[in-house]
Amino acid sequence: MVGRTPENIVAYRPMRDGVIADYRITEAMLRYFISKAMGRFQFFKPEVMISVPAGVTSTERRSVVEAAIKAGARAAYVVKEPILAAIGAGIPIYEPAGHMVIDIGGGTTDVAVISLGGIVASTSVKVAGNKIDQSIADYIKKHLNLAIGDRTAEEIKIAIGSAIPVEEEMTYEIKGRDFLTGLPRTAEVTTNEVVEAVSDKLQEMVRAVKSVLQETPPELAADIIDKGIVMTGGGSLLRNIDELIFRSTGVPAYIAEDALLCVAKGTGVALEHLDVYKRSIVAKR
Repeated sequence: MVGRTPENIVAYRPMRDGVIADYRITEAMLRYFISKAMGRFQFFKPEVMISVPAGVTSTERRSVVEAAIKAGARAAYVVKEPILAAIGAGIPIYEPAGHMVIDIGGGTTDVAVISLGGIVASTSVKVAGNKIDQSIADYIKKHLNLAIGDRTAEEIKIAIGSAIPVEEEMTYEIKGRDFLTGLPRTAEVTTNEVVEAVSDKLQEMVRAVKSVLQETPPELAADIIDKGIVMTGGGSLLRNIDELIFRSTGVPAYIAEDALLCVAKGTGVALEHLDVYKRSIVAKR
């Protein structure tokens, strides 16, 4: 629906950059999700667990909890995304060993080193899937004089995008509106053009990874070199992004299975075993 709605329908994004952008609509969305999960006859209020970016402020966290409770939750637990991503990726987070997780979502990229069930060093940057889509759209506007929507930019990223230049390029036919004539036309874009378009945003992510590695205690850094970096989230499905991280940091990176759903799965696991996780990772308000 985004970019295809008539005047009387507005497609909202209640969450932007991983935090609430429109409180009222977020509350309505949560209420809908809760009623869908509980069925029509709700006899009791459920406990809700919500994941938030690692760099979330206390005010943002409080607004998330308030929205959940107003939407019909009995209690709301807030957990940082990298920990849930690690649980979902099958990492044993309670071991006294360092594990590094990079979670590239739509709004934020979270990087964290986890040991003994807690975050040792972390950072969160507001550069992720949505910003990459935007930079592809901007590149095509600048170089091909073609206006495309968010959906098309995302399709280009999925179809031919890569994090590093490739020898065997793929091409993609894009359809959009010409800026000069105002008429629809088609053009072709290649993989290495997409690489050029997104390189600035990817470098910001790499800087975030390096800054966390610099803060990591040496004992844990040794563990990370042995085990490698685990990448989760939809953004980590971009071709060769693990290779980019390896070239930039010298640490091998690999993508978790079901990377897209790691955080959601981890949230489910943590909620099922709430008594185990309550002590260390949950901030209840």
